[in-house]
Amino acid sequence: MKSLSSHLSLAVLLGAVAVSAHAQEFKAGFVNTDRIFREASTAKAAQAKLEQEFSKREKDLVDKGNALKSASEKFEREAPTMAESQRMARQRQLVDQDRDFQTKRREFQEDLNSRKNEELSQVLDRANKVVKQVAEAEKYDVILQEAVYINPKFDITDKVIKALNGK
Repeated sequence: MKSLSSHLSLAVLLGAVAVSAHAQEFKAGFVNTDRIFREASTAKAAQAKLEQEFSKREKDLVDKGNALKSASEKFEREAPTMAESQRMARQRQLVDQDRDFQTKRREFQEDLNSRKNEELSQVLDRANKVVKQVAEAEKYDVILQEAVYINPKFDITDKVIKALNGK
């Protein structure tokens, strides 16, 4: 009897909370961070900065890769007419050059990814501050960044991008 009474009290309490929640307006919004990273001027500036910072190294890597490919093709053509010792020495040299190239390429990729993460983190920090400002100014109860489905009427991404671009 006691448990039935406590369950009934809980049901009444939950019903009262539900009625109270419907009486107050709940305002939710959604922000698409992928769009912010593609469209916001701060994100575009970060991308341009990265391209400028890494373009020389990338060009050097492409040039080294092309030179290595040319040297390998030349070796393939000349190998049948070379002496065994000369062929082995050239092959070792190409293997060493390829290993060095792969190491440089991996280091480049790691450096680029690290810097990209730094820049995107700064963009995201700015965007989150703007989202908070928009949420407070327009009295949102919750702003979501990830969801399976969002009705477009709740999407405030354009407001956030506009505010980011205005700063």
